Amino acid sequence: MDGTLLDGDGRVPDAFWPLLETARSRGITLAPASGRQLATLQQMFPDCEDFIAENGAVVARGGEVVSTTALPEAPVQRLLSALPSAPFAANAVVCAPSVAATAALPPAMDAEVDKYYASRTLLGDGSASPTIKIALYVESDAERDAYPWVRELVPELRAVVSGKHWVDLMHPDADKGLALAQLAEAMGVAMSETAAFGDYLNDLGMLRAAGHAVAMGNAHEDVKAVADEVVGTNTDGAAVARLAKWLS
Repeated sequence: MDGTLLDGDGRVPDAFWPLLETARSRGITLAPASGRQLATLQQMFPDCEDFIAENGAVVARGGEVVSTTALPEAPVQRLLSALPSAPFAANAVVCAPSVAATAALPPAMDAEVDKYYASRTLLGDGSASPTIKIALYVESDAERDAYPWVRELVPELRAVVSGKHWVDLMHPDADKGLALAQLAEAMGVAMSETAAFGDYLNDLGMLRAAGHAVAMGNAHEDVKAVADEVVGTNTDGAAVARLAKWLS
């Protein structure tokens, strides 16, 4: 979403909606894929029924959750226990399929978490179970400061940098690429008939798996390296323009 489809103000471009109708009329599915939770994506895209949420830990088909991938409890507790003494400042978002839990947060950080998690509760009330993802909001540079630390602390989990201030930790089997394959299989679509857009490191698996991979001009260099083509930036509406060209 951010850095790919959404504009500079974090909004879905107006030109996307008629493309969604055109695609649907031709039997083509446009499935939002994001690190955001399913509830947030459903709120953003009320006319869509197919989603890849939580960086692939949740897959929805026809409005119903068809796949979730839970984390083992031991590394979750190890991470949450060690986080207060980490060599960087961060807060954890503990994600279940339908709700995300956090401690009470400062207003600015609370607003940032709200952008991605429409369904929220306070950590410790027991509702965030099973845990399918832990997202760390890092006040400094997430790739530089937090990523090496979490890789060493919880090597049995899969860590991906999903933004300048975000690191997501998931089950090793949870990945946007695997989720795309699950969704395609559920729809009876060959992987060669899929395409994906991305801009950041959490998109790598999806771009490698897709039949055609499109990187944004503002993408991380590692993302551009695996893409079949590089288009303009999200602020230029390049993802929508590429879709429009395909559907013209």
